[in-house]
Amino acid sequence: MEIKKVGIVGAGQMGKGIAHVIALAGYDVMINDASSEALKDALLSIEQNMAYQVKKEIITSDAQKSALAKISTSHDLNDFADHDLVIEAIIENEQAKNELFEQLAKVMKSEAIMATNTSSISITRLAASSGRPEQFLGMHFMNPVPRMELVELIRGIATEDPTFNASRKFVKSLGKVIAISEDFPAFMVNRILMPMINEAIYVLYEGVGSVHEIDRALVYGAHHPMGPLQLADFIGLDTCLSIMQVLYEGLADSKYRPCPLLVKYVEAGWLGKKAGRGFYDYRGDEPVPTR
Repeated sequence: MEIKKVGIVGAGQMGKGIAHVIALAGYDVMINDASSEALKDALLSIEQNMAYQVKKEIITSDAQKSALAKISTSHDLNDFADHDLVIEAIIENEQAKNELFEQLAKVMKSEAIMATNTSSISITRLAASSGRPEQFLGMHFMNPVPRMELVELIRGIATEDPTFNASRKFVKSLGKVIAISEDFPAFMVNRILMPMINEAIYVLYEGVGSVHEIDRALVYGAHHPMGPLQLADFIGLDTCLSIMQVLYEGLADSKYRPCPLLVKYVEAGWLGKKAGRGFYDYRGDEPVPTR
């Protein structure tokens, strides 16, 4: 089983980041999205991020040109008919993912691999909708993908060795570090990270500290590169809430209950940096705490 042509479904923050690193590694990669605007934005963002890497001498100008030439876009899932691997990177919603995998199963060649970039949902359950659970696995990239070294690989109960071995070889070829996780809610990174973020939101909710003080405390008190509330804004508060809900429902432990303030922000549409407001307001020249 050899991977040469790769597809990405979803042109959002994760999808375009995954396409970025795959193209730089020398693979042909196609990004699929229903939105023409999202595809246009993804290509522009990838070009700008690679230009930054050239400026910082992380990659060469020739590498940038070669990688950009390997990226194509599509609105039609049928264009994945000859691809060896398709990675799903859409919204963190199980029903939406299941519907997508059912559609992909109808068009992908029988030996191709399906992967999901889910950050929390059961790989075994998602695999059941794919029509090929033996050739299905979790391939969880960290955000931002071009900068973060880690990829979690997660087998479903039916994932076969050839699928897993080919996927591991592929991820290694991207220059990433692999952590292998069992198929439990939120896997490893988010099972540890998200409760910390959720607890920081509880600290804010209970009035123990302000947004600024909480973030400053973790940056200077624990040497975190950014505070937990700023990080939540960067990840997306809707994504944080979805992961906490998966943990709460999947593990049935009250310690994973999403903070009511997180729920309120998501209901208000204050989803973080991508929405212009979250725990910080990003609409001015500098981010300003909203509480």
